[in-house]
Amino acid sequence: MKYKDYYQALGLERTASADDIKKAYRKLAHQYHPDISKEAKAEEKFKEIAEAYQTLKDPEKRAAYDQLGQPQPGQDFHPQADWQRQYANQSGSFSFDDMDLEDLFASFQGGRYQSQAGVGRKRAVKGQDYEVTVHLSVEEAYTGTQVKLDLTMQEYDEQHRLRRVPRSITARIPKGVTDGHRLCLKNQGGKGAGGGANGDLYLTIALHPHSFFRVKGHDIHVDVPLAPWEAVLGTQIELPTPAGKISLKIPAGTQAGQKLRLAKRGLPLPKGENGDLYANIQIVVPTVMNEEEQILFKKLADLSNFNPRGHFG
Repeated sequence: MKYKDYYQALGLERTASADDIKKAYRKLAHQYHPDISKEAKAEEKFKEIAEAYQTLKDPEKRAAYDQLGQPQPGQDFHPQADWQRQYANQSGSFSFDDMDLEDLFASFQGGRYQSQAGVGRKRAVKGQDYEVTVHLSVEEAYTGTQVKLDLTMQEYDEQHRLRRVPRSITARIPKGVTDGHRLCLKNQGGKGAGGGANGDLYLTIALHPHSFFRVKGHDIHVDVPLAPWEAVLGTQIELPTPAGKISLKIPAGTQAGQKLRLAKRGLPLPKGENGDLYANIQIVVPTVMNEEEQILFKKLADLSNFNPRGHFG
């Protein structure tokens, strides 16, 4: 049997708590999931991480694993006699020849070893939970959408051995999801065994950066550049929103840095309303002017009594 260091696979010390194990798995599973990772050997690494998590998240399996000691990873070894008596001999004779740790602990979890609660009963095993990042545009978050996920999951076969199977899932994304929002699709994860429930599939929403929208919670911010004369005299402009363009009145005397609030033009909220949209005013001066424009600006400078630094004293 080849030894695999499950703690090393998750980047943990052997004293790690159950919460540490869960956090490490979620982080690494997201990094190496073959459907989203660009790293070499991502699928192989993902399988290694999932295998380690399947063992260490279960207190009974973790205790059995810890009793195997700490051989070097990849080293050939056989469990000690007391380990065999405590676990393997529960189901009578058992050979460790040509078996690896994944087979060993999948069998231990799946019921090929008899539980201490009774003889001959198979233990129900809940299917594995999975996490997937779903990338959306701001417009898709505003209206809601459907996404098709082509995944590869681990499930138990009739012999309670783990195998990788393709799964295609269509998920409805409700309107108003925000960056980092986490959705749970119950029973859409790995299949259970021995009468156990299926695992769950968690979708973590990631909003694509937008060319001019900035999303903060359910509010949306957009920078609005104005020419100096538009800010001074006021104007009417077309403003983009996730629902399409609208007409926005710019009052005369609008200042740089001013925020114009458009109520309920942001992302939908769970209770049926919407966040707000904020037009953040920026004053943009021309960098290239013809001779006539320069003359007009010079004339304005000569005529105007406005002193923007009058408060300096």
